[in-house]
Amino acid sequence: MLSKSKVNHRIDSPQVLLIDKDGTNHGVTDTQEALALAKQAELDLVVVSERKSAPVAKILDFGRFRYDRKKNQKQNSSKPSLKEVKLRPNVGDADYGVRIKRALQWLKKGDMVRFQVRLRGREHQHRDRAIDLLKRVIADLNSAGEVQVFDKRALVLQVVTA
Repeated sequence: MLSKSKVNHRIDSPQVLLIDKDGTNHGVTDTQEALALAKQAELDLVVVSERKSAPVAKILDFGRFRYDRKKNQKQNSSKPSLKEVKLRPNVGDADYGVRIKRALQWLKKGDMVRFQVRLRGREHQHRDRAIDLLKRVIADLNSAGEVQVFDKRALVLQVVTA
């Protein structure tokens, strides 16, 4: 889409709705006159919105416009996601190690990680073991992330990249 942008002499419409570099609307103007104003300001005339009657064109620096648009697209596409790890209070050391290693990878990638300890039956009598497990997770992930949420009542821990 960036290569198909209508800039300067590539604008095929006879008239454009002109907006200058300060954001002032000049109304519908001849394209040649708008190009002359852009050249006088040592900037480019860029179509920012295609309309049936007259496309909207702004006087601006096209290189900066492309850079900002590309940066915004990259920023919108790379939002951190929330990964979830569910544990039991009597998880084995090997399983615990695998889950911590996976969480470290996710944190390095920039994702958030939520740990949840699930209790069943008589395990509810030993909530302290579940809380100790979450504290152990905090200690193991201390170098890669920081605690955002630690809910002892719901047995949930959320870690974000440091």
